[in-house]
Amino acid sequence: MKKRVLFLCTANSCRSQMAEGIANHFLGVRLEAFSAGTAASYVNPRAIEVLREMGIDISGHRSKSLDEFAGQNFDFVITLCGDANEKCPLHFGGVRRTHMGFPDPARAMGTETEVLEEFRKVRDEIKGAIVAFFDREISE
Repeated sequence: MKKRVLFLCTANSCRSQMAEGIANHFLGVRLEAFSAGTAASYVNPRAIEVLREMGIDISGHRSKSLDEFAGQNFDFVITLCGDANEKCPLHFGGVRRTHMGFPDPARAMGTETEVLEEFRKVRDEIKGAIVAFFDREISE
């Protein structure tokens, strides 16, 4: 049976969306990933773009509120920003709760090329961290 993981961030627009897409793409045999935000907004088009570069399509994703997952059980709840880590209810559904902080690429300044480079950098950091984490935590 696949493990269930919920990735949390503030707006569920960049980091948590990328984590969900990456986890389902690279680890989908072992787990089922979901994402939500403490204050849901929209899926950032740059997050969609940089995942598309890896062959991952999250264009059909939507930003979801943490409330949508109330009452559901998860094996892991992973916060990806300090705000979500502070606001995630302690009782909220994970056998294991972990924090992995990443910078918010939506705050990057500069040319479009420079901003996309920041999105790629965060995407690659997220991929490395979650693949390594789940390689340690669950086996096939």
